[in-house]
Amino acid sequence: MSSKPAPTHPANHPERDPLTGIRPQIQDLRTENIAALAVRAQEVGGVIPLWYGEGDIVTPAFIRDAAKASLDAGETFYIPNMRGAAPLVEALSAYQSGLFGRPIAPDRSTVAPGGMQALLMALELLVDLGTNVVYVSPQWPNIHNAIHLVGGEPRPVPLGFDDDFRLDLDRLFAACDARTRAIFLSTPSNPTGWTATEEELRALLDFSRRTGVWIISDEVYNRLYFAGRSAPSMLEIAEDGDRVITINSFSKAWAMTGWRVGWLTHPSRIAPQVAAMTQYVNSGTAGFAQAGAAAALTRGEGLVEEIRTRVRDGLDLAYDRLARIPGVRLPVKPRGGMYAFFRLDGEEDSAAACRRIIEEARVGLSPGYLFGATSRAFLRMCVFRETGELAVALDRMVGALGGGSRPGDR
Repeated sequence: MSSKPAPTHPANHPERDPLTGIRPQIQDLRTENIAALAVRAQEVGGVIPLWYGEGDIVTPAFIRDAAKASLDAGETFYIPNMRGAAPLVEALSAYQSGLFGRPIAPDRSTVAPGGMQALLMALELLVDLGTNVVYVSPQWPNIHNAIHLVGGEPRPVPLGFDDDFRLDLDRLFAACDARTRAIFLSTPSNPTGWTATEEELRALLDFSRRTGVWIISDEVYNRLYFAGRSAPSMLEIAEDGDRVITINSFSKAWAMTGWRVGWLTHPSRIAPQVAAMTQYVNSGTAGFAQAGAAAALTRGEGLVEEIRTRVRDGLDLAYDRLARIPGVRLPVKPRGGMYAFFRLDGEEDSAAACRRIIEEARVGLSPGYLFGATSRAFLRMCVFRETGELAVALDRMVGALGGGSRPGDR
């Protein structure tokens, strides 16, 4: 009696390409970053890296000590509550309620291993194959790719630009259709620093209430705002029952990029679903990291002010020095964020411009094409740096790009 071979699906045939059978969204996924520029920067040597979206200060001792104390207490086990350890969830409630002047209950926030994980969970909650997410661009490239990753269609709607970046709400709403699950925005924005006004946020909320389209508001730079204690937030105006999710992280305003702790704030009625997703996606965030995050919230207002001042001073310095470069086009100074986003007349290829600046000025910037088609001629500079080092970088650029040599350019 002969045995027949087990049937094989065509996608699983051993002679086919190894990528066969992998979801198309994953096959198409590419890491868009500055790797090639970084390699060249290593070869050139002495390059000051201003391309990454993080500051240059080590997480302060009071946060590190809280995490160490948690480790020393043996808190190395699972956190039973998938939405986060009780001290951090309660601290988030108190922090957000105080910041936004209205109660934000503990069951409205869920902790995640980083803001990116929180964002991905929000998209997984809402997006199906065949649906779309409309987002405001220029935008951090992870947003476009995360929408693609979960199977949605990314629909960018660019900000208008003359001397400043402006949102056209009519154009944004017109991009939505019956298949739109969410509108995504970052405020303050990475990379532009554009910040939504309260009136714009209210218009978005009204649109959501009329249409059922969710609003996902990335507010990671909310505390790096220069016209007040925090930028206008959806949490100041949305009710618990509204279709609004905000994304936040400890990375920027508390100098904790490597800790990978973020959170999303959502309607309380979906807390069980978010908790279930957490169980199956990541099984929760490390307890000792959550202990550090809780310390950041309860004892970190001085740190937030220090970082905001450092960023604001860096932006002022960047605008002063960059303005000396012939042909530089600087938008109105941003109201928030930690970037100078500018372009040079005659330089339409941002990657080529970045290579030139590495070679001639030994400064590393991020090319604007990464953030969308409409910003392909722009360059992004992170200004969250020690003032002296930032001044050296800017003086090198001024000297190399025709603005005249200065003492710090060597």
